[in-house]
Amino acid sequence: MTTTKLCITRHGETNWNIFGILQGWIDVPLNDKGRIQALELAQALAGQGFSRVCTSPLRRSAETAEIIAEAWGMPPPMAYEGLKERNFGLIQGQPKSELAESHPGLYQEILRRNPAAHFDEGESVDHFADRVIAALHEVAEQHSGERVLIITHGWVMDVITRHISGLPRTAVLDLKRKNGESIWLELTPAATFVESDAASVLGSG
Repeated sequence: MTTTKLCITRHGETNWNIFGILQGWIDVPLNDKGRIQALELAQALAGQGFSRVCTSPLRRSAETAEIIAEAWGMPPPMAYEGLKERNFGLIQGQPKSELAESHPGLYQEILRRNPAAHFDEGESVDHFADRVIAALHEVAEQHSGERVLIITHGWVMDVITRHISGLPRTAVLDLKRKNGESIWLELTPAATFVESDAASVLGSG
């Protein structure tokens, strides 16, 4: 049976990344560096047999995916609502420097990227994780046996990292994915995702 392979990649840089503003569901475009990063991703992954590019519908992710798909001469990326960043509720769009003054406890939890942090009018950790994993399965089912590039967001990648590592959804990870950083996954015959080494994935059929 042909294995389904997914390359999960964080979108290119935005100005809000630089200024330390919590983006969440707010649509923020790539900056010039982010567009260059998208082109560099297209060059780095070219010729590796991707059949499709999929994306979060949020602009920073979709723009990254569009640049890559166009560079590869592929159809426009397919957007999946489940791949959106976590909804951070009322504090979306606020600089973290302001949060440090107004909500110092929450600010520290955000710096730790603590998934158990509570966001007023935002998403719970379980709702967020459920929709992310469901979206991965949806992509894999629609592209069974193929190799798909998925452009998404940092906290989404944290959910995926905990899932494939068998960690609790509330586990705090000692990492933050950089813009353009990737996780490689394979879907097993048992319909579970496992992490794959990039070299072995790219070298296989």
